[in-house]
Amino acid sequence: MTDPPSAPGSGELPHLATFAAVAERGGFTAAAAALGVSQAAVSQRVAALEKRLHVALFSRRAGAISLTEAGQRLYPYARRILELHDQARTDLGGFRPTVAGELSLAASSVPGECFLSELLSGFHEQYPHVHVRATVGDSGSVTRDVEQGRATLGLVGQKIEKPSLEFRPFGADSLVLVVGSGHRWATRKRITIKALAGEPLIIRELGSGSRVALEKSLEQAGAALAKLDVTLELGGNTAIKDAVKRGLGVAFLSRLAVERELDTGELRTVAVDGLTLARRFYLVYHRTRPFSQAASAFLHFVGSHPIGRNSP
Repeated sequence: MTDPPSAPGSGELPHLATFAAVAERGGFTAAAAALGVSQAAVSQRVAALEKRLHVALFSRRAGAISLTEAGQRLYPYARRILELHDQARTDLGGFRPTVAGELSLAASSVPGECFLSELLSGFHEQYPHVHVRATVGDSGSVTRDVEQGRATLGLVGQKIEKPSLEFRPFGADSLVLVVGSGHRWATRKRITIKALAGEPLIIRELGSGSRVALEKSLEQAGAALAKLDVTLELGGNTAIKDAVKRGLGVAFLSRLAVERELDTGELRTVAVDGLTLARRFYLVYHRTRPFSQAASAFLHFVGSHPIGRNSP
């Protein structure tokens, strides 16, 4: 049996949840963050609902929005409808429609090496019908992949200013100065930036979020990477850790990337006076491209599973 044809102007009202989110959070950006979609997608959904109703639901003035009279009248109906939906799901034992399809991800080296597998394992348990394709590079390459549409979502350790891209923080970590177990600093707790300047330093390649975080920390302390004795630039945490173990120099790496070596004693950490080495991880996505169900599900999943720590 099929539903009877709808009369003109009838049929279900679309995107009531998006309308309610904008009304309750006072803006399209806040609603997009809560729903796990782009701001453009929220605008498109509200426009579709307004088109269906032939009325404006929000007044937009001087960068602020408010409900119109029609929006105020619709809101209690929208809330009642959404609450009935929730009640129906509860009565049916938590039934949820199957989320399926492909999801293309790109991750920079620290997320890719340290916690992407764990995230994907948990995500697969909840959404077994989503097929994930993931690549690992540096923050710069991940950002380009997202901007150019090769990846829907990216996980990076560097936020850049791109009008087309949205960066949402989802975790924290810190850089630490690591030395080999046989290094003369291995038993020291602290050194000065002046002492660091005379030591061979191994750093990540251009485009790395870890390198950008180090450069910013040095700049804030009145120092500069150019004044340090950089002897090696390597494209990956594993290669740098191996070089440090072999005594080729010292390095700044994410604590998450060296936890195992710190536990085994292969590497040691030394604090550097004057350097603030906290860093954040971000989910990056294109502002105007609509999300698939799979992408929305992953965005929500990552948001509920914060990564890392705030301090060394």
